[in-house]
Amino acid sequence: MLALTLPRKTPAHGIRASWKLLALAVFSALLVPLENLWLLAGFLAGTVILHLLLGKGVLRYAVWMMRPIALFGAIILGFHLITNDLAAGFRIILRMLTLVSLANLVTMTTKLSDMIAVVEWLLTPLAKLGVNTHVFGIATAMVIRFTPVLIDKATALGESWRARSVKRAGWRIVMPLCLTAIDDAERVAEAIKARGGI
Repeated sequence: MLALTLPRKTPAHGIRASWKLLALAVFSALLVPLENLWLLAGFLAGTVILHLLLGKGVLRYAVWMMRPIALFGAIILGFHLITNDLAAGFRIILRMLTLVSLANLVTMTTKLSDMIAVVEWLLTPLAKLGVNTHVFGIATAMVIRFTPVLIDKATALGESWRARSVKRAGWRIVMPLCLTAIDDAERVAEAIKARGGI
């Protein structure tokens, strides 16, 4: 899940978070075993239509947020081109695009507080055993919130590299990105601690 909430309301905002997450889980379980390329392509087309039904702006925003997936798609396609199994590569890419775009749609149309509430409700049995389930809710919210932030920082690091070198950045920005993520994690942990902890 890469996106944050949409800047405007859509009909999907009115659907309860629990129903959206349940539908996403069921659809994912049904889609993963599928091998038929035409069926997978049809589901991806259906996902695009679903975005369009919510508005052209929603589709444009979703496509813009899916940019990082293009790199993974190119790597997967390149690998399967080398192994001479393009059909398998297309299956993986179609599944990935469909599931990530649907997961994005859920996060774009659901408040973080509602997502946290669902996660904590699912973990109610653990709460009865004395486990602090609020931690898992906060962790879920932070993953959703900070994934786009890390993507933006990786993009900025790549642009900084290109401004200073004619070589491709590639693996060279992995360590700076990891250090940036650790630094952000420390700052967030300090901020949480300053507000009383979890």
